[in-house]
Amino acid sequence: MSTKKKRAELFHQSLFLGPAMVFFLIIVIIPFILGVYYSMTNWNGVSSESSWVGLDNYVYLFTDDEEFLKSFNFTFRFTLVSGIINNVLGLGFALLLTQSIKLKNLFRPILLLPNVIGGVILGFIWNFIFVAGFGGIAEATGWSFFSGWLGDSMTGFWGIVIVSAWQGSGYLMIIYIAALIGVERDLVESARIDGASGFKLFRHIHLPLIMPAVTICVFMVLTGGLRIFDVVFSLTSGGPFGSTKSVAYDIWDDFSGVYYGLGTAKSVVLFLAVAIVSVVQVLLMKKKEVAS
Repeated sequence: MSTKKKRAELFHQSLFLGPAMVFFLIIVIIPFILGVYYSMTNWNGVSSESSWVGLDNYVYLFTDDEEFLKSFNFTFRFTLVSGIINNVLGLGFALLLTQSIKLKNLFRPILLLPNVIGGVILGFIWNFIFVAGFGGIAEATGWSFFSGWLGDSMTGFWGIVIVSAWQGSGYLMIIYIAALIGVERDLVESARIDGASGFKLFRHIHLPLIMPAVTICVFMVLTGGLRIFDVVFSLTSGGPFGSTKSVAYDIWDDFSGVYYGLGTAKSVVLFLAVAIVSVVQVLLMKKKEVAS
């Protein structure tokens, strides 16, 4: 290729990619760099002046900030539990709704519908269910199981998990359905002729072939779980006594209390945690995928 053609090709590439790269630089890269800078200051978010404190904010997070450590513990527990439940439900619904059953085309949008509703709205809806609905059942029946769900750390945790599963499993179901439909029928029929059925058919035929979808779904649940905020905000507000406070909610608390330097440091730590977990998860699960 001549120099003139190379320059023309570079010009056309810059013409198409240039605006997107400029916006990406302004919206993502520059704010990220500024965030890393402000995480090493004591900026309060209001004053135009701030003092450089170096790594003091990061040292404080892991030595003296008990609320942050507690929120990290909650966030990782929630991510693990909700990740398993969401994927099991999503895959289970997909397996069920790819069978020859009546009304399966009706159940698919019904199960997907909660994902269309925003997390904050879902949180307020379920807050009413847990407080007024469960409270009414407890008062009518005398069953203590239904009383004070959001006032206890254990049931509050499971309340957030339930709302997360209600919202996310339907979306994962759609991804799994697309993957299951793509499995070649000839392979399934051959396995059935050889005597495979039920769980063995799923374990040795379906699961290896839908592993790319499993990788995507696990990735989505892990990254979403580590960044959860809206459901916690509207359902429990981090209570009782901070037992259901996520890292993102703890960051929001710091920003509300004008501790922007400390809050930004927590944001950087959360970013690194999400990045590390995501990369490790994708690398490990990619090895299990069947080469096409």
